[in-house]
Amino acid sequence: MIRVLLPFHLRTLARVEGELLLDLAPPVTVGAVLDAVEARYPVLRGTIREHGTLKRRAFLRYFVCQADWSLQPPETLLPDEVINGREPFMIIGAIAGG
Repeated sequence: MIRVLLPFHLRTLARVEGELLLDLAPPVTVGAVLDAVEARYPVLRGTIREHGTLKRRAFLRYFVCQADWSLQPPETLLPDEVINGREPFMIIGAIAGG
């Protein structure tokens, strides 16, 4: 079971509380997770990725195992920690500052 954490504003838009749980068939990739989120919550289409190009929205970042995966290609396989539900796939709002 894949755990997906969304930022507050996207959880509000999708009307969900807490994390999303997705059961995906292999191969589990970055793109497969995003496809599943958008399929299950159609209101999120176009909020995480652009409609036509499916590129990540500029002010969202993807984190996997405490590392920024925002620039990884959609076909990148996720680590076992995420696939087994020990670590979440996190979508967060970009934060600036220092």
